[in-house]
Amino acid sequence: MGKVTYSPGIEFVQGSLAKPKKMDGHSHGEYLIGTHRTAPTQNPDCTRLYIRKANTYGNKISQSSRSLNARARFTAVREAVALRKTDLMKITQDKAAFEAQKNTAGGKKTMQAYLWLVCGQEYDAQHSNG
Repeated sequence: MGKVTYSPGIEFVQGSLAKPKKMDGHSHGEYLIGTHRTAPTQNPDCTRLYIRKANTYGNKISQSSRSLNARARFTAVREAVALRKTDLMKITQDKAAFEAQKNTAGGKKTMQAYLWLVCGQEYDAQHSNG
């Protein structure tokens, strides 16, 4: 993986640095996108630079059922995490369970990651074909 270092005075770039031009009905160039991670993480490298093909965005190809299922799962788990964070009946239990697993091998280090794991497992249990 390459590491991104910008000129002195530029801490990070977030957004598109270059976009392809459309000329005579087709695109010239590629997208150059800089990102900066603001979410909690253990990785010290929080700046990324991506190059995307000109036709990356505006994908009009129909999505596979696997892709649609993954999107549905993500949406459902995201909503479940948001509800669980505000559920007064579960906050105390979740905090205790989070602290108990935090320092174990493979334990989630942030409460947000722990809630995503728990809600994801609940979703998978409800939607398993077994």
